[in-house]
Amino acid sequence: MGEQQHVKFPQEVIDEYAALGVDLQALFSAGHLGTRMGVQITQASPERVVGTMPVEGNTQPYGLLHGGASAVLAETLGSVGAMLHAGSSKLAVGVDLNCTHHRGARSGLVTGVATPVHRGRTTATYEIVISDEESRRVCTARLTCLLRDVNPGDGEHVRAAR
Repeated sequence: MGEQQHVKFPQEVIDEYAALGVDLQALFSAGHLGTRMGVQITQASPERVVGTMPVEGNTQPYGLLHGGASAVLAETLGSVGAMLHAGSSKLAVGVDLNCTHHRGARSGLVTGVATPVHRGRTTATYEIVISDEESRRVCTARLTCLLRDVNPGDGEHVRAAR
């Protein structure tokens, strides 16, 4: 749990971030929380972000996938899409997340797919559908991110997150 798979990014995106000294694999790794929860991002572009998370280790007392775990997966995937949409001159900061939980999951992996609802200059909104291994919808989420300009001190935080 927590090992990061390598996401396939378009070469121009890799080059853009590399010029800033930023390792995309580390930046889009879901951070320390995502690592503890076993989040794996398997596909990433501004149009579609896909990731998985194990149910085991992320359950509530009844043995079902914790709603907060679904929220972590949803916010991670939506934020990655928003960051890729915004480009290297902006940071995506979540300002609104809502989740509707449709059914429980007790085992296996859940898969989240984030697709854009709105991609503007100052905000980006993504819908995230989380499904179980039988392709049954477990959760539907919507995340809106503020896209703000990178400030001089932000580079230290981005590097520290790796």
